[in-house]
Amino acid sequence: MALRILVVAGDTYPATRVDVATLFVKHLGGRGHQIDWILQSETATGRSEVVPWGTGQVWVGRTNTGTSLVSRTAKHVLGILHDLRLFPLMASGRYDIIQVRDKFLSGIFAAIASRIFRKRFVFWLSFPIPEMYMLLADEAHGLYKILYRVRGAAFKFLLYRVLMPAADHAFVQTERMRDDISREGIAKEKMTAVPMGVDAEADWAAVAKNRVIPEHGRTFVYLGTIARTRHLDFLIRVLAKVRESVPDVKLYVVGGGVAPGDEELLTTEASRLGVSDALVLVGQRPRAEALAYVRDADVCVSPIYPSPLFNCGSPTKLVEYMAMGKAVVANDHPEQLQVITESVAGYCVPWQEDAFAAAIVRLLEDPTEAKRMGERGARYVAQRRAYGLITDIVEEELVKLVAPRRGAQREGA
Repeated sequence: MALRILVVAGDTYPATRVDVATLFVKHLGGRGHQIDWILQSETATGRSEVVPWGTGQVWVGRTNTGTSLVSRTAKHVLGILHDLRLFPLMASGRYDIIQVRDKFLSGIFAAIASRIFRKRFVFWLSFPIPEMYMLLADEAHGLYKILYRVRGAAFKFLLYRVLMPAADHAFVQTERMRDDISREGIAKEKMTAVPMGVDAEADWAAVAKNRVIPEHGRTFVYLGTIARTRHLDFLIRVLAKVRESVPDVKLYVVGGGVAPGDEELLTTEASRLGVSDALVLVGQRPRAEALAYVRDADVCVSPIYPSPLFNCGSPTKLVEYMAMGKAVVANDHPEQLQVITESVAGYCVPWQEDAFAAAIVRLLEDPTEAKRMGERGARYVAQRRAYGLITDIVEEELVKLVAPRRGAQREGA
């Protein structure tokens, strides 16, 4: 059964997140499903446009790229006005499903449109957004503290009292998130967990062929966002402890900050501990180049700060490391604990500097065991986290939503 889906998402165009571009555009679209999108442009543009993407097309809306409060407000207003396009598109009758990803006010528009035009409404939550704004409010000052708290409270009400109840089905990131949301009164049977995966064949073929890390010395790599909320100064203190046993070690951090001063948190801590010469901040890199650092590393690390905000997540970096055959060291975040226990692809330790450093040293000093762990991880990801397998899960749920209505329409014809 070929599905016809209209997706309204918080991602900008061009969308690069693998669970958007890979899962929906490449894999679901590659199975013959028509998927159209309503997205806001990533770059400043004076007009809206329609562009082809995969098996469908994207209605790309205008934006404001300024960083002031006024500019950010203008961006949100432009986004809301652009999302209203969903009404005429749904009125055309060419879609079976309208799916909204991580957007709350637009989710209300979609829920209304689904009732008016008798179509299925699906909500996709990739991150506990209301709780994120509550956390930001706790850490902010002045006007932003008030704005974040108001937004968090409003989003929490909309998500758990309006959108989730109105949705015919919901996709969430992990089983932990599914459990958390069920405590808000949403039936578990209404939600499907869709963890992060890899599209190994395509990703690895694009990886830069030349080495990006020199061969001399030993290295461990962190791939991901550098944000203060992730408390990655922890990793600098780990580096200092690893260096006590492995003097030539270097830590490569591949990724950029999300706010001014994020990288400074790491460099300041490195200077304080006297390990600045062992820290390499690579910065944000194209995906193929970033994965080359993973390929060249001796060990890869995935520290996820223990917090209700992050505990329900599905870290992409962990399965990317494993897919590339790398032994990993991670802390006992719920999904990381499950994956490493099942795969035996590395060490899962508490969020403690001594324990994290000891696990890294152990792998650096035993490359044979690190290689065996990497091989086990690659097999596990191929068998459990390939996007072809994850697509099966999503496709099955969407077809179950549409099939009864399609059948009723045929009978009534």
